[in-house]
Amino acid sequence: MYKCRLTYDEWKCMLSKSRIGKQVHTLQIEGYIGLLTINSVSEKQVWKYNEKDVVVCDNGYHWLTILPSDEFYCLTVMMDAHYNIKVCYIDMIDTQGYDEDNVPYFYDLYLDLIVYLDGNIMTDDMDELQEALKTGEITRLQYERAIATAQKLRNGLLSDMGKFQNYVSEMLHMIKSC
Repeated sequence: MYKCRLTYDEWKCMLSKSRIGKQVHTLQIEGYIGLLTINSVSEKQVWKYNEKDVVVCDNGYHWLTILPSDEFYCLTVMMDAHYNIKVCYIDMIDTQGYDEDNVPYFYDLYLDLIVYLDGNIMTDDMDELQEALKTGEITRLQYERAIATAQKLRNGLLSDMGKFQNYVSEMLHMIKSC
């Protein structure tokens, strides 16, 4: 497993960015909500989906991060400069916390879900999760929790794209109002 800080420093294409975030305690979420604004990039990042280009990182883009404290996932909503959702990336995670500089982090459990606006949900890195179990890097419990969390998301939060988009809008409104 590797540690992921919610500053997204592994995205080397980001030349300038700013981040706001806060811990929230509401009926909708108990956890961290953050908003990363990508001011400039060295090169925009494009993913292919259904033979079309989906820009996920470019000048002026925003990434909304939702990290519930009582769950085992971290949701990153990649949006354009006008806050239109481009794609959602969900990491299945083990543990989470805050570094000394108050930046949230999580330990990535490899398995990811990629959610497109047409309702298609793709599973990513199952091979990495299986390899981590095989080599003993993770336990059987961590392996099963990652799979169960992905299934819970598919059956719950992601089962109705309209409700999911409303949820994202609520979270965005919460962080923009701080």
